[in-house]
Amino acid sequence: MSAPSVVLFDLDDTLFAHREAVDAAAATTLRTLSADLDADATLAEVARWTELEEQHYHRYLTGELDYLGQRRARARDFVAPYGLDLSDDATAESWFLDYLRGYRSAWVLHEDTLPAMDAIAAALPGVRFGMITNGDLDFQLAKLDALLLTGRLEHVVASGEVGVTKPDARIFELAVDLFDVPPADAVYIGDRLRTDAIGAAAAGLTGVWLNRRGVEPDPVDHAEAERLGVHVIRGLDELPALLTRS
Repeated sequence: MSAPSVVLFDLDDTLFAHREAVDAAAATTLRTLSADLDADATLAEVARWTELEEQHYHRYLTGELDYLGQRRARARDFVAPYGLDLSDDATAESWFLDYLRGYRSAWVLHEDTLPAMDAIAAALPGVRFGMITNGDLDFQLAKLDALLLTGRLEHVVASGEVGVTKPDARIFELAVDLFDVPPADAVYIGDRLRTDAIGAAAAGLTGVWLNRRGVEPDPVDHAEAERLGVHVIRGLDELPALLTRS
């Protein structure tokens, strides 16, 4: 790999500990629904909330639901077993905002985020950082502000703003166009193999899959990643060496 001039990141579960914040907020919210859940039942319900997030956020990304609509759908499906009626949009949104306060209070960066960015900047003088995220721009910018990352990023590209989502090549092309560099001069790092690393590599960037949890990839995705030359790391602490390896 030749040294990149632009390093682009995903946000949730790459730089920002999204899953941990979701789990903490879901567990807190559960206590308002039932005081009788034991530890195993709580873990199962937190996992169900995560599944609903994946399901309905995907519906938002494909245009089936708008941003508020996917939040309401998640809320309604989650509370249904507890007999709570959220059929009214305002009530569903109010419930979700209660959950959101817990989520916001748990926002933290992964411990390896800032050391990795600092090490890359030191090893590659003049390197430029940016972000491509599937999400609502204002909400993702609020995270970046709260996490003190905004000043480190030259450009932030959000699917909710540009109307195209990862792994579509167009969102990666939009990002490198903003930096006015060819795709081959840019690296993209994200926690999802197909959405992030394969999507980036197919668009001509260097794709890096951040596999923090040691997930076994789908065989089809694995084969495509191999074909496209996707790199795999287990933590951002491995990234500076990868980017400076000749």
